[in-house]
Amino acid sequence: MSDDAVRPTADRHRPVLFQQCIDLLAPALQPRDAGPAPVLVDCTLGMGGHAEGVLAQLPQARVIGIDRDPQALELAGERLSRFGDRFTPVHAVYDEIGDVVARLGYAGGVQGVLMDLGVSSLQLDEADRGFAYAQDAPLDMRMDQSTGQTAADVLNTYDERDLTRVLRDYGEERFAGKIARSIVRRRADRPWERTAELVDLVRACIPAATRKTGGNPAKRTFQALRIEVNGELEVLERAVPAAIEALAVGGRIVVESYQSLEDRIVKRAIARGTTSSAPPGLPVEPETHRPYLRALTRGALEADAAEIERNPRSASVRLRAAERMRPTPEHLLGPAATRKSRTASTARTTRTEDRP
Repeated sequence: MSDDAVRPTADRHRPVLFQQCIDLLAPALQPRDAGPAPVLVDCTLGMGGHAEGVLAQLPQARVIGIDRDPQALELAGERLSRFGDRFTPVHAVYDEIGDVVARLGYAGGVQGVLMDLGVSSLQLDEADRGFAYAQDAPLDMRMDQSTGQTAADVLNTYDERDLTRVLRDYGEERFAGKIARSIVRRRADRPWERTAELVDLVRACIPAATRKTGGNPAKRTFQALRIEVNGELEVLERAVPAAIEALAVGGRIVVESYQSLEDRIVKRAIARGTTSSAPPGLPVEPETHRPYLRALTRGALEADAAEIERNPRSASVRLRAAERMRPTPEHLLGPAATRKSRTASTARTTRTEDRP
């Protein structure tokens, strides 16, 4: 067991832009004169740092914590146990947010959604998970170790063309082709098993002059493999629109990204909601084409020097936030989403009519 495994969870996890996230969510999570308590869905619970801040600072709020990593749910559950039934852990992938909130009785929408993307402190600190290129470990990289292919499976079974695609598209690696060829050539002698072996191969593939800057030369390869193993970008493409649809009017979404591929997806989804869908040139903008989101940040919020010094993992963060102003127009929803929207509308009406 690593030293990190026996440290208190709160000491192991320093949430990025901690107070900024809470301050952006707080207006939507204030108590109301009537109705149930406001609800935040923390889609990437990790070790519960952001969730703890919300529960402590906003005493009327409830938090639903989603994570695909059972170990994270266990540790966060211990950390947040003092909040009792104000916290509900859920083992799921965060693109399932719509099903999760409906199953828990919030089909009419929640007041907040938080996403802190990428690999968590827990996964980086646990050497045997294989996420960190600085520590030798089995080539696993699964966020949920109970299911799916490992990084070793990818390295040992993908052909050179697919490996090149993964390294180029997900790691933005300039030397993707050369690294892929070397991976295939090396596995002809023995299968890939350990992270240190991969780090050594990548270092050998990258020219010495290039290795002088940019940190560990293996970081882009490790990022690419992690994204491929966990299907991160495909999940995120589904998750951000699903999270927006899970918001009630007046609800807020806050998303922290750590690399350009993630941030591009988030930026596109928010821009779609903050931009009129009316054809250009109309003298009057139809109600059904008005923006359904309001941006809460100008561009992306970044960490300042003090935050980076306190928490080096915040150096690459890009935070975007938005508020739901009205339901998404049906012409912008797919058939399945439209059916869910109508179901939620019916549920809201039914609950209203049932009140004495």
